[in-house]
Amino acid sequence: MASIFTRIINGEIPAYKVAETDKYYAFLDISPLQKGHTLVVPKKETDYLFDLEDEELAGLMVFAGKVAKAIEKSVPCARIGVAVVGLEVPHAHIHLVPLQDGSELNFSRPKLTLSGDELKACAAAIAGRM
Repeated sequence: MASIFTRIINGEIPAYKVAETDKYYAFLDISPLQKGHTLVVPKKETDYLFDLEDEELAGLMVFAGKVAKAIEKSVPCARIGVAVVGLEVPHAHIHLVPLQDGSELNFSRPKLTLSGDELKACAAAIAGRM
């Protein structure tokens, strides 16, 4: 059975896409730690990040870097935090989280609730900086 991320990539589940290539996909987390919290995934469904081939892993990180720079230009922050947790969805993914300080990269914190319009506007702002 396809992961929820594969279903998002295939358009079966709606998402707030910010960037896409033939190999990678980036979209907003709908339960974000911070406004602009983005998930970056390989299109090839692989459970564990470090099971990706070296070239795929390197490409994912380069793509994530480009997305992070677009987030920095779109969401006020000191820098972009990076987290790889990988237990909640069996599809390799990287969290990019806008930060003012390190305490904001804490997944036990309450998540933000943003409206669909806020998510749509944020995704458009980031996508426009890619």
